[in-house]
Amino acid sequence: MIKKLIFSIIIIISVIYFFVNSLIGNDKFKNLKSLLNYEQRQSIKEYIFPYKTLSLYKQKINRLEKDNNNLILNLENRKKNVVISEHKYNSLLSVLELNTKDSGEDIIIKENIVKLSNNKILKKYKLTSGFYAGIHEQFPGSGYIEFYEDNIFALSSRGVLVFRKNIDDDEENFKQIKNNINDFIGLNQFKKGSNVSLKDLFISNNKIFISYTDEIKEDCWNTSIIFGNINYDNIKFKKLFSPRGCVHSVNNRDKEFQMTQSGGKIISLNANHILLSIGDYRSRYLAQDYQSVNGKIVKINIINKDYKIISMGHRNPQGLYFDKENNFILETEHGPMGGDEINLIEVNEINNIKIPNYGWAISSAGEHYGGKNESNKNKYEKYPLYKSHSDHGFIEPLYSFVPSIGISEIVKIGQNKYVVSSLKDKSLYFFEMNEKNQIINLNRISVSERVRDLRFYNNQLYLFMENTASIGILNLD
Repeated sequence: MIKKLIFSIIIIISVIYFFVNSLIGNDKFKNLKSLLNYEQRQSIKEYIFPYKTLSLYKQKINRLEKDNNNLILNLENRKKNVVISEHKYNSLLSVLELNTKDSGEDIIIKENIVKLSNNKILKKYKLTSGFYAGIHEQFPGSGYIEFYEDNIFALSSRGVLVFRKNIDDDEENFKQIKNNINDFIGLNQFKKGSNVSLKDLFISNNKIFISYTDEIKEDCWNTSIIFGNINYDNIKFKKLFSPRGCVHSVNNRDKEFQMTQSGGKIISLNANHILLSIGDYRSRYLAQDYQSVNGKIVKINIINKDYKIISMGHRNPQGLYFDKENNFILETEHGPMGGDEINLIEVNEINNIKIPNYGWAISSAGEHYGGKNESNKNKYEKYPLYKSHSDHGFIEPLYSFVPSIGISEIVKIGQNKYVVSSLKDKSLYFFEMNEKNQIINLNRISVSERVRDLRFYNNQLYLFMENTASIGILNLD
């Protein structure tokens, strides 16, 4: 009798299990499902029926990837057939990204494993939607990463802001955070070129900061910052810093303009101050102009919004790291044709009357694009690019990369150990600093993608890889 009862119970449980399992992803029996709230339904899915839930996630990923790839392929074909221009193509990608932002839909990731030349394993998590518009390559999208309260955040170049708790949890999506970023930089600006974009994401002390290429007035640009209080549902940003001056895209002294030379890196200096890097937008003379913030690193008071220039003579500063242990700031910047630099800024010097000067556009290990030819004669007369910095009263870089690697971010990974990322070279460069603050043991590791951003967290390197719009994770244990 007991055996029959146990057998009957098993049969009933099995029937109920397979019946409920069949409801997952099925619109039938809506009234039955409505008896449970969203959280209860999700808990049942994730803990009692994980395999069915995982299968549905995979189906959704494949469907999204197919839809997205078909859309992009259609755009690419139209572009190749000269039906749409580069300008129109960029606009369509921006619209696609902003539509994802407006929808508020989750961003699903897809995992891939890559073995590097040093036998390390790089995990890559592709953002399957929302990150469409790139800064250098028009597709897929560029982005930035940050950590706060053990959550990983990602920001697209057009303002899609997402977070999740654990990136390698296959059953968790990136959740979008509503925001008003596009009140400050939106489709009207994005239509003017793929290089018009958000520039960095930084979070500290319950505040979130975003830098961007700001159209101060019609076709006149500089690098600004908005900020707001962290809120996982909706963030209302407001302006923190906006330069008075701007560089016109056409009417400027040198008749050259380059939006990518905008800098935009943000880091913390102390509780009340952040640092922002600002590029010269290819108006080279501004880097040596004490009245301009271009080609400078500026210290910004987040309480009263006052700012002060702490270093000058920079071309396009892409990376900043404040090494509190050694009391110096490491800065990376793009050179011209050759001459990417790693520079050291002594923190004890930043409050002095004399601003530390790093030489651009008078000294550089690189050359003007095209080199020393007749067409560049006037350019070399104005901006000679001497190979020595110190001979002309400037601070020598710690290291110059010739040819350029498209240097981007820099982070510290251990006792006097650091790593810089690259865009053009698609690599990571690990190095150490000796007691004389000299770079030693420089070691290159290829990752085969442009690395736009870099973070070090829980002994892992996190990379934003923009050839596939992926977040890479490299364990350093």
